[in-house]
Amino acid sequence: MPYDKEELEIIDAIASNKLESVPFDNNTIKSDAKYSLEYLKQKKQISINMKQSDLDFIKQKANDIGISYQNIIQALVHNYATGKLELRI
Repeated sequence: MPYDKEELEIIDAIASNKLESVPFDNNTIKSDAKYSLEYLKQKKQISINMKQSDLDFIKQKANDIGISYQNIIQALVHNYATGKLELRI
């Protein structure tokens, strides 16, 4: 895989010993990490139309394992979005 422009600049800086030192700012890192975690935890309510029979099936499965049907739908979407689930149409 070819390097992008930024990666090539880093490789060149390392090879020519032209690395720039930047001050370590722990507070900024903590703040950025906190913001990132908050963003990743955010949820957005949506409305979706689906077949009643599919919803009934998911609700029954959820009832069988003791969780909410919304959690099943959320897990399916998350697993697809993160590449853990392949969609076949």
